Amino acid sequence: MNLGRALGSVGGLTLASRVLALVRDTLQASYVGAGFASDAFFVAFRLPNMFRALFAEGAFSAAFIPLFNRKVAEGGGTPAGVDFAERALAVLFPVLALFTVAMLIAAGPITWALSGGFERQHPTPEQFAFAVTLSRCTIPYLMLISLVSLLGGILNSLNRFWVNAAAPVLLNVAMIGGLVFFHGADAYATARTQAISVTVGGALQLVWLAFACARAGVKLRLRLPRMDDDVRQLLRLIVPAAAGAGAAQINLAISTALAGGLLSAGSISAIYYADRLNQLPLGMIGIGLGTILLPVVSRLLSEGREAEAMETQNRGLELALFLTLPATAAFVFAAEPIVRGLFQHGAFDAADTRRAALALTAFSLGLPSYVLVKVLTPGFYARADTRTPVRLALWSVGVNLVGNLLLIPLLGRHDIGQVGPPLATAIASTVNVAALYVTLARRGHFVLDQAVRRKVPRLALAALLMGAALLLVTPWIEPHLTGSLVRRGLALGALVGAGVAVYGLACVVTGAYRLSDLKSLLRRRASSR
Repeated sequence: MNLGRALGSVGGLTLASRVLALVRDTLQASYVGAGFASDAFFVAFRLPNMFRALFAEGAFSAAFIPLFNRKVAEGGGTPAGVDFAERALAVLFPVLALFTVAMLIAAGPITWALSGGFERQHPTPEQFAFAVTLSRCTIPYLMLISLVSLLGGILNSLNRFWVNAAAPVLLNVAMIGGLVFFHGADAYATARTQAISVTVGGALQLVWLAFACARAGVKLRLRLPRMDDDVRQLLRLIVPAAAGAGAAQINLAISTALAGGLLSAGSISAIYYADRLNQLPLGMIGIGLGTILLPVVSRLLSEGREAEAMETQNRGLELALFLTLPATAAFVFAAEPIVRGLFQHGAFDAADTRRAALALTAFSLGLPSYVLVKVLTPGFYARADTRTPVRLALWSVGVNLVGNLLLIPLLGRHDIGQVGPPLATAIASTVNVAALYVTLARRGHFVLDQAVRRKVPRLALAALLMGAALLLVTPWIEPHLTGSLVRRGLALGALVGAGVAVYGLACVVTGAYRLSDLKSLLRRRASSR
């Protein structure tokens, strides 16, 4: 398999989804602003986002794909894998239905837990009831995305990565459509429309993947549930994988709850907008690589090709840092102009820009570790080990909790309390990725090869040079970031283009890559046979 080409396909579609998400967030900022209505929606949206990360991008894929591939490799071919998928669906469907009903009933306590009761915002009973209503509108998405995860796992195992990667585009299309065509007369009515459009988007994703599976010759039948050994093993793997793969989401949920309870109105929104920008490279690079590496590495290991599996992970790590380090530098050195150009208009003012930019800088310090978690965890999941990542993730969650409790009041004294949660999240993620690497290395399952050891310091230097160039260019571009949509777009394009050009040149000057290396990196093949 051509790792670069596969990442280009998956990453390109994920990038399209993230760009649409930025369009959605820009419209959201314009129509809703950064007050209680937006905070309430983002709390309601946190649960679907967390579930998507835990299951669609994490736990279900981590547990299901190696077992599916094993069934196929044992000699039964694709029909044996589909039979296993049907048995898994028969058990999971009623469980998901009951879980969704229970979540709808408990929407009040869940909203309180995710928001910290909005304690510092002193909401009226009507305002809190509004927040609970938004949560009830988004909760059905949890069941839909879990079913999407099952179908997406099958398609990924069949090397149809692009189909699954295209599904999130439909969620963003539904939400943009809701904002453009059905936005209300005020922020509260628009927030309600957005909450409804989340579930509509989940339904569109499910229909899309069901159609794609049918085109691939996979048609799942509903059976009566039966707990056989294969299904028991799947369930045993899912629970720890959820916590292991979703450490960043668990950390972000804790941060959101503490921000809602300890910070002023608009802080949750500032953190959200910063996280959305941080998710752009994370989605394209980290999730894209994780999607590709898990089925490839699990297939290589099932065939006893350990050396090739390690080679594949090394190339994945190299590609991840090559693409992630410049994004980190951009968010550290040019956070405020980026936020201003994207969001500062309508109800989103200059003060909101400053708060979100500081949060973005803090988030970006952990961006390499967020991505590397996606590269390293397949080394555990491909070996059907989902317990080790959860054990390490629990340490990460503890670090995040302590970091929030220390940093929010400390930074709050300087009126930058919104920086505390993203900074704690970045520290926790760094701790997590360090623990994952050390554990894999001690077991002999992953060792950095010479190419990675030589290139990483040079890539870091090239990213710093790019950051310095952005600082020099920003004063020339900044006056154009608050004009018309076209003017802002051209200004941001010029800023990004300058950064890309300087980074590419710096990679050559520092010796990180020769021009021939940049071509061969994307052509290098990691055989999956």
